[in-house]
Amino acid sequence: MIDKLEFFIALAKQQHFGRAAEECGVTQPTLSAGIKQLEEALGVMLVQRGSRFQGLTPEGSRVLEWARRIVGDARTMREEMRAARHGLAGHVRIAAIPTALAMTPRLTTPFREKHPGVTFSILSRTSIEVLTLLENFEIDVGISYLDNEPLGRVATVPLYSERYQLITAAGNPFSDSETVTWAEVAALPLCLLTPDMQNRRIINQHLGEAGAEAHPTLESNSMIVLFSHIRTGKWSSIMPLNLAETFGFAEPIRAIPIVEPDASHLVGLVAAHREPHTPLVSALLHQARILAADLSLL
Repeated sequence: MIDKLEFFIALAKQQHFGRAAEECGVTQPTLSAGIKQLEEALGVMLVQRGSRFQGLTPEGSRVLEWARRIVGDARTMREEMRAARHGLAGHVRIAAIPTALAMTPRLTTPFREKHPGVTFSILSRTSIEVLTLLENFEIDVGISYLDNEPLGRVATVPLYSERYQLITAAGNPFSDSETVTWAEVAALPLCLLTPDMQNRRIINQHLGEAGAEAHPTLESNSMIVLFSHIRTGKWSSIMPLNLAETFGFAEPIRAIPIVEPDASHLVGLVAAHREPHTPLVSALLHQARILAADLSLL
């Protein structure tokens, strides 16, 4: 039954029988037969069929919720028994919003010192993608905003608050100011994250509250690209203070607090809302709480 539920989860994610079969490492006829057997066992149609995948039935949508819960519990059980035999080891998959990537070493480094048998993959993703990846078991935890857009049913550990700065070169407008307003920042040639990023939506929101609008001359989903353009002295940007400090801006680059409003947004670790969590995820949540306590003292 578990393998058939995994087939169904893959099909719901890929929305294509061939791609779902490839993800599961089986042939398309094997996957299709497994879905059909699952329907027969449950006595309901799960998939709207035609010449191609046409979506889930209402019953299929409900079964998908159960399938994720059951498969998640089965994986947790297997990992817990493996940890009991061999100790905490394995591979941890993390997806983080771009503005939080620079702080991930503060989580992963002490964690691996405690558990040297653990390896990591860290991906840069939008906040929406983080939640989707969690839902589909493609990552173990995410790092994302906690208080700006709906998160759904997830476990969270608040880590720190983002506060926003104008990052600009000496000699540019406002570079010698102690503070700058959101309305003033809007008039500068800005390089910003792309609109699919929640950080950009937050920036647009605060600019709108100030009666202004962002008209960036450059957009990218990479913080490295933004930093590189700021260093030319021809572009300015809006970034969280903790991120700017991590990259070690020095003269002639200035970081000017943005006020009216002096905005902040909470960033933290997110994990699937499931008890018990896998041993690796439980240990990561514990390490995140230690990190949150350390950050609160800064």
